[in-house]
Amino acid sequence: MLWNSSITNSPTERRLRQTTYSTLAKIRHKTHDERYLLGRVISDHCLAAVIVLFNFIVDCYCSSIGCCFLQPLFSRKAGLLAQKCLRVSTAFDFYEQFLDQRSAFIRGRKLRRTEIELEASVMMGDNDTIVSASNISASNTTTAMVHAEQSSRGALKYRGTSGSNFIALTDSEEIAIDEASPPMESRYGDFHTIDWQRDLARDRLRHKFIVKRSKTPFGKLCSLWDAGSGWVCVLMVGLAAGTIAGIIDIGARWMSDLKDGVCADRFWLDREHCCWSANDSVYKDADCSAWTSWPEMMQFYEHNFFYYMLELFFYCGWSVLMTGVFAPYACGSGIPEIKCILSGFIIRGYLGKWTFIIKSVGLILASASGLNLGKEGPMVHLACCIGNIFSYLFPKYGSNEAKKREILSASAAAGVSVAFGAPIGGVLFSLEEASYYFPLKTMWRSFFCALIAGIILRIMNPFGSDQTSLFHVDYSMKWTFVELIPFAGLGLFGGTIGSLFIWANIKWCRFRKANKTLGNNPVKEVLAVTLITAFVSYFNPYTRRSSSSLIRQLFDRCGPEDFMIDLCDYQNKTFSFDKVDDNYHTGELGAGVHSAFVDLILALLIKLVLTVFTFGIKVPAGLFVPSLAMGAIAGRLLGITVEGVAASLQKNAEIHNTIWACQVGKDCVMPGLYAMVGAAAVLGGVTRMTVSLVVIMFELTGSLEFIVPTMVATMFAKWIGDAFYKMGIYDAHIDLNGYPFLDNKGEYPYSTVAIQVMKPGPGGGTLRVITQDTMTVGDIEVLLRETNYNGFPVVVSEENLYLVGFCPRRDLQLALHSARKSQPYVVTNSIVYFKTDVPEAEILEAENGVPAPLRFRKLIDLAPMTVTDQTPMETVIDMFRKLGLRQVLVTRNGRLLGIITKKDILDFMKMGGAENHSF
Repeated sequence: MLWNSSITNSPTERRLRQTTYSTLAKIRHKTHDERYLLGRVISDHCLAAVIVLFNFIVDCYCSSIGCCFLQPLFSRKAGLLAQKCLRVSTAFDFYEQFLDQRSAFIRGRKLRRTEIELEASVMMGDNDTIVSASNISASNTTTAMVHAEQSSRGALKYRGTSGSNFIALTDSEEIAIDEASPPMESRYGDFHTIDWQRDLARDRLRHKFIVKRSKTPFGKLCSLWDAGSGWVCVLMVGLAAGTIAGIIDIGARWMSDLKDGVCADRFWLDREHCCWSANDSVYKDADCSAWTSWPEMMQFYEHNFFYYMLELFFYCGWSVLMTGVFAPYACGSGIPEIKCILSGFIIRGYLGKWTFIIKSVGLILASASGLNLGKEGPMVHLACCIGNIFSYLFPKYGSNEAKKREILSASAAAGVSVAFGAPIGGVLFSLEEASYYFPLKTMWRSFFCALIAGIILRIMNPFGSDQTSLFHVDYSMKWTFVELIPFAGLGLFGGTIGSLFIWANIKWCRFRKANKTLGNNPVKEVLAVTLITAFVSYFNPYTRRSSSSLIRQLFDRCGPEDFMIDLCDYQNKTFSFDKVDDNYHTGELGAGVHSAFVDLILALLIKLVLTVFTFGIKVPAGLFVPSLAMGAIAGRLLGITVEGVAASLQKNAEIHNTIWACQVGKDCVMPGLYAMVGAAAVLGGVTRMTVSLVVIMFELTGSLEFIVPTMVATMFAKWIGDAFYKMGIYDAHIDLNGYPFLDNKGEYPYSTVAIQVMKPGPGGGTLRVITQDTMTVGDIEVLLRETNYNGFPVVVSEENLYLVGFCPRRDLQLALHSARKSQPYVVTNSIVYFKTDVPEAEILEAENGVPAPLRFRKLIDLAPMTVTDQTPMETVIDMFRKLGLRQVLVTRNGRLLGIITKKDILDFMKMGGAENHSF
């Protein structure tokens, strides 16, 4: 013997002992070549010992991170690999002993585990007794009865009863299925909603187990790791999101400038950094010798329309081809789908690695193309992809869909943080617009994630060395109270134009979906939109340039270096170089300003129409920057108008001093401020954001003293927008795509009661139920095959319909599959009991070869959510919104009448509020 019986009976030593027993069995059965066997045994034993040691390390890691369901999987894989290495034909008995001891050890620590199922001829013995498979004959094989146990909180666990005719089944939530089993990779199927209550109950049970283990030093370490794993995860998300955002910003600016030329000495630099590197003291965009345009390099006389259109086709063509071929989910903004996912909806592959890779590259191409789109919405999608990928490194979040939403909420905040350089605005955006479940700890983690992402982005500095924010402004003038009137007017305009945009865009998207030519040919649609955009935008100086540079110009003030720009063409202009006046112009509007006024009006109409057709095409496309551009144009137009009125009033000093709080001969109006307020108003009218939008605009521009005008415009935009069109653009696209999203912020004053909405309705149809003691395995399999419900009510009988509980569909499928696989005596006509009392006669008959009954009593949820038939629908809707329910059972005096699902709620609300969704 290699081990003495006095050695400690630890799990690792038991594994090593079993591998040695298998080695000795090989020597006993193959003695024809002892020398060969001894050499092979030594090498195989060493390899098996390495495998067991690796298994021990994995067990420690899984225990430390709370990864309960992976431990038996690694144990099983290690045992199978050791058995393969040792090549012992009779090792199944010793391997069975090893698994039995391992299962007893796990159950002793109250872990829910999966017990391995061998061939039908090998049966499990008592948990505390070693039984050799060779001593078990087929005649002594008894039938099995499923024994499942479910905690009162809805989390399932299965256990095997020793020394009786019970066989252990696995936890239906953590079952490990072999290759011959049906595909069951996840607890929820594609395009299904999660069960919030059940997932949170499972997490509470996991936490109780960790707390109970924290009495030991190793348990305390596990508890600390469990408490800090969420912070580690969001830290990784913030680091990755900031890095990816910096790469995308730098890549988009470089490819956008690549359309016009290249840096002669350093081709990897964009125009601004190229000119900065040539002269570090002063940046002059108009006079940059280091930058070489393509006409200069290729000896062209001009950069004409043909080359402009060719560049747009190249970028957009590659973007749509990559999206359509490799990752169809990478197109669009992504925020509507992210909102649905955060509310509990499952879209497989939407947050996967391929979507992340293709959308990152496609976003660079689409942003550089010059189309009317932005990268802010897709950045939220990319950050959530990062959060989803990293969550699987922490099974606390990766294996629990409800907990995973906490990481995704923090990721959404990081996405806005890196898109605008606005960490606080990102947290508020996740709270106000994106997240459905946002506890206090998620807010702190979101803040931390957004902070880390913002720091990384600032270190990479993609905006340039002279900027601290994306659209930094520096106004030294003060706004006056009389200007609140035009600011409110910008809010009215923003709400109106936002509602008009949503209505037109939804109409176009519905037409696209109904039209087979457009719907089945996204490449042609993208190329057509690109052609129209190139043709219309080329001849207007404000639509030809990128939206970001246009916004930056409209936000800016006029100084002495801007005398060549039409927007700064003022008559009798003078500039003060005093620090107080900060180079502001004085004088009446000149011819250049009037010309720019007309061009800006045309640019506003062009931007509005093109954005309607662009948002929704099959390329990564956001809506924030186009909306800001439209608002900035409208605000600059109003600012120029108010500035002209103020200049004309300077002729009358008494009236001027009454209205304006500035001296005669000095500028009293800043058109750039109106552009900034207008940008916030239109974006608010399109998205219906309020608090988060104001904070984003503050962080976007760095202007704290102008928060009040922004708040005024945003509130008016929200009021007017809701008056014309109830939903924002993202909610409208959720409704267009038919996603099961139940808004938790709205109010639904309905006078209907539950019996009028439940299915089946009064006098119509038959409710599919499970009876507790009369259904067979065949009946349940037919029920599962003919329906696609998430679960079934369990009643006493079909005659009285007294409610017993609710049985989830997936748990029922897994239990039936395991029972049929484990025992040949479980046949189609085996009775299935959903109660504790099973007749003794049937158990005795089962031992004599009669079809074995199954007991699924512990599968059912004994406390399902129920309402009476006269419960108001306002209460039912609140239950669905605040508890995250998937279904509610309707009863009367304890008898089951019907069921209300989330789909029924959405259909009811859509019918009852259809008139509120029209323009």
